[in-house]
Amino acid sequence: MRRTTTDVNGPDAPPEPAAPRPGGRRDRWADHREQRRQELIAAAIQALLRHGPSVDMDQVAATAGVSKPVLYRYFADKAQLWLAVSEVVAARVVAAIAPAVEQVREERALVEATIDAYLSVVEYEPSLYRFLVHESGHPGIQQVVTGTSRQVATGLARVIGDRLRALGLDAGPAEPWAYGLVGFVQAVGDWWTTHGQPIHRAALTEYLTTLLWSGIEGVRRGADLPPELTRAHERIDR
Repeated sequence: MRRTTTDVNGPDAPPEPAAPRPGGRRDRWADHREQRRQELIAAAIQALLRHGPSVDMDQVAATAGVSKPVLYRYFADKAQLWLAVSEVVAARVVAAIAPAVEQVREERALVEATIDAYLSVVEYEPSLYRFLVHESGHPGIQQVVTGTSRQVATGLARVIGDRLRALGLDAGPAEPWAYGLVGFVQAVGDWWTTHGQPIHRAALTEYLTTLLWSGIEGVRRGADLPPELTRAHERIDR
């Protein structure tokens, strides 16, 4: 008697087990790990605010309420943790400045608002600002600082270029001027916070705004005009 075989794909075959949701547990673990990482970065920032730019890993671990080995599970070394912190701090700087930069066109008051927004970050979070300056020799952190400066400078270059074109002048200098001005404000901000902010923010903002705006206005008298006409204008202005 021949033995018959049952077709495993026939109507009497048992149903195939449901395929597991792809990466479900893995995704939950990745989300948990990222959340924990962000908590440790926040603790590192709190430690910076509490202990200053010279904060060490022991102080970060104590602030986070974990042991140092736990920190090293999420960050390979101190440099990697500081890079993550610098990215958060840079994002705060951009978040403070970007709205003002986006509104700036050619009005002096809006340029003033942009400078004031930058100085406000320095004023209210001097430890974090000093940290960026203190750690800027690290290649990764230097890249973050450079990227932040580029975002701010790009907005200012648009403003300066619009102003130069409105004056009928060549807008070519707009980008190098913008980068120079951002670097200048950063340097002044470093001096300002290192010396305990000896000048009120409003006064310092006015000084820097005057430098920016007077420089742009001065081009109208000096650029693209014959020397004789420039001197004649100077005599009239007196």
